[in-house]
Amino acid sequence: MRHSIDPKIDCVFKALLGADSNRRLLIHFLNAVLGAALPGPIRQVSILNPYNEREFLDDKLSIVDVKARDDAGQIYQVEIQLLSYAQLPARILYAWADLYSAQLGSGQDYAALRPTYAIWLLAENLLHDDPAYAHSYRLRDENGRILLEHGGIWLLELNKFVAERVETEQQRWLKFFTEGQRLDQTQLPTWMQTDEMRQAMDTLNTFSEKERAYHAYQARQNYLREQRCIQRELEGRQMEAERLRAEAERLQMEAERLQTETERLQMETE
Repeated sequence: MRHSIDPKIDCVFKALLGADSNRRLLIHFLNAVLGAALPGPIRQVSILNPYNEREFLDDKLSIVDVKARDDAGQIYQVEIQLLSYAQLPARILYAWADLYSAQLGSGQDYAALRPTYAIWLLAENLLHDDPAYAHSYRLRDENGRILLEHGGIWLLELNKFVAERVETEQQRWLKFFTEGQRLDQTQLPTWMQTDEMRQAMDTLNTFSEKERAYHAYQARQNYLREQRCIQRELEGRQMEAERLRAEAERLQMEAERLQTETERLQMETE
């Protein structure tokens, strides 16, 4: 490869799992991540928002998630998120709920609803008090009984993932996303010696060797880098504003305390 390509950059990620030519990769990825949570292995999927190179690379506001439906009508969403922020859990839940509820058209009843599975790959840690890298959320009660087997949300925190040896296909994919940028197409390690991983590397190689694709990849990198800087700046200003607000509240309480003390002393004097 002439250039190193990060599979986590959104245009590369969408080409990997959202292109019709890579549908086999998407099926393998979904089976690897969801595994036993599925009623059976996924055999076929239709990509609902397929990757279009020309449209995507020319539009900075392109939708970067991958949506698909299998032959049983179950719905899947896969998204990469490079930046963690306070409202991200609400966004994740809203996206799942929106996709789930959008199944019903006019006149349809609840029997038409099919299980909906959302998978989020997170480049930054979201759950700081939990060392595990994989998390699944489904509708359960306090005893662990599931209300309805209608999918759920899977979070994979890439920063927490460390594995010298690959023991599952899920780990193989996570290792690819965390180390893919450093891989050499001509000397792939043993854990990359599968048909799926070679196909994934071919996609990275396309971005590396096609001038237009590589320049677009660089543009996306710069755009995302700017967005991260803006987000960090906003978060810093928000923290400073909260600090100033807390300080103002403290000073207000102190002023009220002094006023109360002054009134008490005045009453004693009188």
